[in-house]
Amino acid sequence: MSKAYLLGIDLGTMGTKAALYDRAGELLAEAYEESILRYPKPGWVEQEFDEIYSSAVNCIKAVLEKSGAESGRIEGITFSSQMSGIGMINDKWEPVAHYDSWLDTRCEDSFNLMEPVCDTLTASSGCPPTYAHAAKIIWWKNNHPEVYERVAKFVIPLTYVAGKMAGLTADEAYIDETCLHFSGLSETASLKWSDDLLERFGISKAKTPRIITSTEIIGRVNAEAARLTGLKEGTPIAAGAGDQAAAAFGAGVVNPGDVFDNAGTASVLSICVNEFKPDLKNRVVMATRGVIPGTYYALSFINGGGMNLRWFRDTFGLKEKEKDKEKVYQIFDEMAAQVPAGSGGAIFIPHLQGRVLPPDPALRGLWVGFTWAHNRAHLFRSILEGIAYEYAYYLQIEQDLHRDLECSEVRVIGGGASSDIWNQIKSDILNIPYCRINRSEVGTWGCAMIAGAAVGLLDDPVSVAKQSTRVVSRTKPREKYTEFYRPYVDIYSRILEQYSTVFSGLSSLPLDEGQ
Repeated sequence: MSKAYLLGIDLGTMGTKAALYDRAGELLAEAYEESILRYPKPGWVEQEFDEIYSSAVNCIKAVLEKSGAESGRIEGITFSSQMSGIGMINDKWEPVAHYDSWLDTRCEDSFNLMEPVCDTLTASSGCPPTYAHAAKIIWWKNNHPEVYERVAKFVIPLTYVAGKMAGLTADEAYIDETCLHFSGLSETASLKWSDDLLERFGISKAKTPRIITSTEIIGRVNAEAARLTGLKEGTPIAAGAGDQAAAAFGAGVVNPGDVFDNAGTASVLSICVNEFKPDLKNRVVMATRGVIPGTYYALSFINGGGMNLRWFRDTFGLKEKEKDKEKVYQIFDEMAAQVPAGSGGAIFIPHLQGRVLPPDPALRGLWVGFTWAHNRAHLFRSILEGIAYEYAYYLQIEQDLHRDLECSEVRVIGGGASSDIWNQIKSDILNIPYCRINRSEVGTWGCAMIAGAAVGLLDDPVSVAKQSTRVVSRTKPREKYTEFYRPYVDIYSRILEQYSTVFSGLSSLPLDEGQ
């Protein structure tokens, strides 16, 4: 059998990563380039589409050079990207303005227009109003109508990069099904745009891209892209998927009851389910489509959940960081392991920069219940527990929606996956085994499998996903501690509800700007 390769590229928030795999999933080479993010005003986060494209070109070129692979052996390529940000192109596939990152919160005023139809929007799209496409598009339409008028299509990063590499026209712009929920303008279950929502918000349907599946071939590498990257002209490009959908696929989380924890910059919990059931009551968990037809994911996240650990390290761990920066988290893990479960009654709320679902920009971080008896170890452990309490909140919502839901295991990736104590805490609180897998990089492998399925190289991508990504260690829940933590989860949920008005008042207080 001749060698055949697949190329996956993840256009991440903090950087672009490209990786080359063989059809069995063996990683041959990878490359990374850091993203350029701009912060022109508080709450504003911008990127440039052409800089994202350049990073993809550079990473693809580097991977080909590192691997020494013949470009003609690459059967297909696929991109994934952050899902909830939005950009815009004109008729010539040129950016009309900057790309509005998912981290950008300038569109808060849009929620006032969306609130009257919140239930309709949530039930239709699967995602409650949040910092995503609809709110961002409304902001541009109301604040910069001259820019809005020049827009041919609103697109996400993976669409822009794939389309530019294939030389698509604006009429060929697309959004894949795994990103559709973040539009806030769709009927996600039936894969079409909602005429009702578009009309209510005054958004032209002509500016929306076509909706397609992740494995549809949208075009082929054109001559210019081939010259820049080293790829062979004519290499097929599959539509691709949202970053979390591609990562869940790459982690082998493809059957109902499988759970995926991306313990990285954002703390993401994604549960594979067999039907589309939006969270109308709480507006916390999104109902999203998966790469595999007929699969859905209940997905929610803490914006910057993992960054809480970095903040703690940089604020309270300067001594340990100076001594051994590479092992500082390990040192704090060891300290936290000496603290009893429950952190001596201290509970941490991890929303330091506001809450995403439901959107609450005024919410901030909070420690409740700490005393003079608490020290750094207690506070660090309470951060680990606080994120797990939030996950338990998500899980309870889904168990209420899906009465027959039985979660078999959680597959964890990201920097937090290396923490034995955190995996044990999460396993105890969720009452589900926590599993490390044999790959640290699953997003690009998920993309590669999408490309393989698109070109017919992988006949059964579900089996390939399961067989190529294996569990290497398993942390089991301890019944004693599962029972112990139940009232803590209840108190955590009550704190979230009751402190909302407090933080709303706090956010309105004047801040001393200093001298």
